[in-house]
Amino acid sequence: MASADGEFLIAQISDIHCGESRHDPRLVQRAIEEVNRAAPDLVVVPGDLTANGFRDEFLEAKRYVDEIACENCVVIAGNHDCRNVGYLHFEDIFGARYHSLEMGFGVCCEGVVQDRVKVLAADSNKPDLDEGELGRGKLDWIEEEFADPEPFKVFVLHHHVVGVPGTGRERSILLDAGDVVRTLSQSGADLILSGHKHVAWAVPIAGMLAVTSGTAGTHRTRGFTPPSYNLLHITEERVEGVAKDLTGDNDLSGAFDRALKLPVGLLAGGAPGEPVADE
Repeated sequence: MASADGEFLIAQISDIHCGESRHDPRLVQRAIEEVNRAAPDLVVVPGDLTANGFRDEFLEAKRYVDEIACENCVVIAGNHDCRNVGYLHFEDIFGARYHSLEMGFGVCCEGVVQDRVKVLAADSNKPDLDEGELGRGKLDWIEEEFADPEPFKVFVLHHHVVGVPGTGRERSILLDAGDVVRTLSQSGADLILSGHKHVAWAVPIAGMLAVTSGTAGTHRTRGFTPPSYNLLHITEERVEGVAKDLTGDNDLSGAFDRALKLPVGLLAGGAPGEPVADE
């Protein structure tokens, strides 16, 4: 349930890569300790718990996840976790690769009281490949799970649905990102949370906010980007995201107006490029 001050807090910890040569247990431990002190309402771990999908790597990752104090913790597999048929170990240790969670929310927007949040978590991976794809069958699943218009809706997957700056040439964006974004937008989703690129980034898209998190467990970073995790503070007016630097205090933050809905012609019935009037 949202805290007494009208805020719902989500922690987003991704890409810890247990078993990798540049994995640093101190980074993960700091992230977990800070998250436990922040006492979030929900913790999301969007994949790449391991380097190669081996069972001992998953068991190490499980020990970290078990240290997270939050009772509402959503964990999904990443592309590294699905190497070497590792998704079987993931299912055995962490459970289903597609699942949902409902919990109290209680943070209204524009006077509309939302007393529940629904989290939908999906495996976007293709075994032994870096790129991801959700697949047409899962679009129907999203529509069914998000059919109720009332909850605050959070979709979790490993792969990003929009390009992340500072990550080089784009090679592994979700292959069916356009269809997934359209389905989520039409289903009234609010947040899309992902990992994969080791860079924290947030961008509004089709009335939603897509948020990627950096790596919280390895020094396999890009340029001067530090290892990090995200804290998302959701209030009646906005979603404020903070990327917490795990090697110093160079945190980055930004805010998204919850009442802002971006007009997208094809989704709202207009012709391509035609402005859509507010209703």
